[in-house]
Amino acid sequence: MITRTRLAAGACALLAALAAGMAFPAGASAGEPTGEDAPKVDLVLDVSGSMRTRDIDGGTRMAAAKQAFNEVLDATPEEVRLGIRTLGADYPGDDRKTGCKDTAQLYPVGPLDRTEAKTAVATLSPTGWTPIGPALLKAAGDLDGGDGSKRIVLISDGEDTCAPLDPCEVAREIAAKGIGLTIDTLGLVPNTKMRQQLSCIAEATGGTYTSVEHTEELTDKVNQLVDRAADPVVTPVATEGADACAKAPALKSGLYTDREEFGQQRWYRVDVEPGQELRASVSVGADRAVNPSYGVLLRAVTVHGREIVRGEAAGNGRTDVLSTGLRYPKAESDDDAAAEAVCLQVTNSFSVASGVKTTPGLPLELTVDVVDGPGDSDDVAAFGLGRGWWLLGLLVLVGFLAGLLWGWLSRWRFAIWRTN
Repeated sequence: MITRTRLAAGACALLAALAAGMAFPAGASAGEPTGEDAPKVDLVLDVSGSMRTRDIDGGTRMAAAKQAFNEVLDATPEEVRLGIRTLGADYPGDDRKTGCKDTAQLYPVGPLDRTEAKTAVATLSPTGWTPIGPALLKAAGDLDGGDGSKRIVLISDGEDTCAPLDPCEVAREIAAKGIGLTIDTLGLVPNTKMRQQLSCIAEATGGTYTSVEHTEELTDKVNQLVDRAADPVVTPVATEGADACAKAPALKSGLYTDREEFGQQRWYRVDVEPGQELRASVSVGADRAVNPSYGVLLRAVTVHGREIVRGEAAGNGRTDVLSTGLRYPKAESDDDAAAEAVCLQVTNSFSVASGVKTTPGLPLELTVDVVDGPGDSDDVAAFGLGRGWWLLGLLVLVGFLAGLLWGWLSRWRFAIWRTN
């Protein structure tokens, strides 16, 4: 009985492996970086007076940050260009104007000398104000240049003290520049107001917010974020859509970022050769409070205004990113037909309540992929329109055989049980 059971189990495992192999074809790979420049990370540390507070594992917040930084510096990958910027580290006085300029590059972004960086961190002592907004602006400058990934990791124990320069608005302005910079934030022993502010900063650039109450948590999270900067990613290319098809920028296959005002239309153009298929998708993010009931529309039209195909999605306030997509296969032609200019129109119906800023526009991410049409090339995805039916048929057949085998095994075991 044991031998038969093992054979049946092995057959089920084989069928499961077959199904998995068809569902996930071999040869799939992750996206590759578009540039060869080294990834850059700027660690921005709050050294304001409140960092003297002793509420993290029996020690001060500053001591926890120093210990975490020392361990992070030891673990930083060789390929990462890392820098350290401080805020509130130098001015101990009460003059607000001076205190809100108190941000400095403690260690420049570049190849890491671990000993030198640790020595610089050891000299820090909690001192002054919390100019988060000015520090973020300077940190963006620290990372300027190159097309590798760029990441700011902000560690703070309090909200910004230099209003009206709102750090959340600063983060939106940085994102609007389209330089592919992500800001991650970590709050030490956070309160509600600080949590809201740091969350807003992170969300504006597609980053993450994490609350931290222990030294080990801080070390682990910063290490994760530094490692993430070194992971291969597809770097978006900043573009600027036009207000009409005739003025639209020409795009090739790739990932693009833009900003779209509320209720605005943005136009882009893609050339599609006969026998090729255009695949496009767009995501629009609500990086500030918006009214419920909104939508995003993506249309492909000819240069004469005739609609070819569209994709649309609607939201009700429960999600802050809305996405939709479309596909357009261009039929083969017997003659040497020229490429067709297809215009992509992106429209949103987001709106904001009174008092919420409408500029800069909402962050928009557009993916364009032009491939050979189904059946003409192996470049077509396994789940393309041309291959979906046979894949579905095979999956149904595998499920049918697995069901028969399982039913036979169950009946056989029941018969053995009754005999015994």
